[in-house]
Amino acid sequence: MTAIVTGGTGFIGSHLVDALVAAGEETHVVDRNGTANGRYVNPSATIHQLEVTDRAVARLIKATCPDIIYHLAAQISVPLSSERPIEDARTNILGSLNLLEAARGCAVIPKFVFVSTGGAIYGDLGDLRSASEDLVCRPISPYGASKLAVEHYLNVYRNMCGMRYGIVRPGNVFGPRQTSRGGAGVVAIFSNAMLSNTPITIFGDGSSVRDYIYVSDIVKGILAAGNSEKPGPFNIASGRPTSVIEVFNALRERISYAMKPSYQPERPSDVPGIVLDIQRAKHELGWEPSVTFKQGIAKTVQAIKEGRQ
Repeated sequence: MTAIVTGGTGFIGSHLVDALVAAGEETHVVDRNGTANGRYVNPSATIHQLEVTDRAVARLIKATCPDIIYHLAAQISVPLSSERPIEDARTNILGSLNLLEAARGCAVIPKFVFVSTGGAIYGDLGDLRSASEDLVCRPISPYGASKLAVEHYLNVYRNMCGMRYGIVRPGNVFGPRQTSRGGAGVVAIFSNAMLSNTPITIFGDGSSVRDYIYVSDIVKGILAAGNSEKPGPFNIASGRPTSVIEVFNALRERISYAMKPSYQPERPSDVPGIVLDIQRAKHELGWEPSVTFKQGIAKTVQAIKEGRQ
């Protein structure tokens, strides 16, 4: 098998590349950072320093004729998407279309696995306890809207050229290698702040809940979607709510952090709370999470302490 992974030197992408290489697949990484994040690059993968919007990506796809494309590269900051929606759309929508058009031009069209979002695509759940994939998506941020647009384009490409695809909607992924820069990844942000004994800001009162999933479990979900003939979308998450203050307290206990957080008003682009229904992934992919939140927190903190972050 030959695989292309976009965003393959990033947080989730680098873990996925490790898994593909371990399975013996010829793996090409497309990432604008190239080897800048060299400690996350598997030496057995071939690195191509390219933006997903570059025309050279299309040439690479046609030259390698991959069996499968895992598309993870994206503008990932929800607040930034609200500040710069055109930039968000250029990367997330036009970059995806660049890949899809290149794939359509291959003699044998590769399967396309798209890592969407479960945290931002559904919007405000109101009184609902959890979001299933059958729920009508009403994203409230440009980031969520751009991800939903690509999901629709995938169905269009299936109708136009028979493209096989799989859609993964992750919860809030955390674990080793996650950056604390750019406003994404509250576990990484809190962990690094606590370990350096610097103040922490919580937006809102700390009661807002998210659905946290450890990185090894999301990789298994992505691979399961790649091996399935069912397109999804599939929520890949824990199916359990965890509040921001619970994240703070779990990390404070693990790290022995003494400072209290400061509170700021909620940001308009943040959904009030989200928990994902994971029954479809369990039934159709045979997937379920295996790492608990507390286990994942312990693994993440240990990795940071050992310099593996």
